[in-house]
Amino acid sequence: MASRSLLAIVTDAFGGAETIAELRREAGDGADDVRVVVPAVAETQFRDLTGDVDSPAVAAAERLRATLLSLRDAGVQASGRVGDPDPLRAAQDALLEGPADEVLIFEHVSSQARWFEEGLFERVQECIEPPLRMVVVEADAAGAEHVVDVESAAAGTVDHEAAREVGSAYLPGLSRGDFAGMVTGIVGTIVVIVLAAAATAEATPTGWQAAAIMIAIVTALINMAHVVGLTLMETVRYRGGFAVFFRTLALVGTPLALVVNLLILLLA
Repeated sequence: MASRSLLAIVTDAFGGAETIAELRREAGDGADDVRVVVPAVAETQFRDLTGDVDSPAVAAAERLRATLLSLRDAGVQASGRVGDPDPLRAAQDALLEGPADEVLIFEHVSSQARWFEEGLFERVQECIEPPLRMVVVEADAAGAEHVVDVESAAAGTVDHEAAREVGSAYLPGLSRGDFAGMVTGIVGTIVVIVLAAAATAEATPTGWQAAAIMIAIVTALINMAHVVGLTLMETVRYRGGFAVFFRTLALVGTPLALVVNLLILLLA
């Protein structure tokens, strides 16, 4: 019988009796090679963006040690290591080191999701080939973790509505929404600035002219932050809540700013 390998990406959603039992059940289904990777995730997105790497690495190493001990007590022999702070990248790195027949990832329910878990299952489906299982965990009032669902995906990546489509060796892969936000931001900012310049061309300054200039400055700053974040996101980990927030501002705020400056030009 051919050997079967299992890769488990263990976040802080793992550790309770039910999650250990779930991993044991998967490992007991003919898996000869069980590898555990613990992403060195920062406690908050702010700490991640500010480059806090030492504390997460120490916490991840301790979680790895406790996980391997718990699995050993449950009768599962596993190897493990600390991985990249992004669970998806941690899984990709582990698969480059050695293939797996199945990838198992633990995450909280959406109402309790940590900052790095937003859209995690969709991102993993888009980028990882092996069959996937996402174990969804919910904490009760006493803090005990319970497995409430197991989502499965067959082999092969999935093209979601937000699947990465645009990219190159120099530009990270972008979702349709990200690309639309970038294009809208760049083109819209140029138009807003041109309208502000036209509105302030009259000799007599007014409050409306000052408002048009301020709108142009704010629009440019917001869209510049979004474009820089997207093009450098592999370095600064620009994703999740920040990315969605600025993308929404780009897609909604930029056209609104354009309309306001157009009205100032025509009516003020």
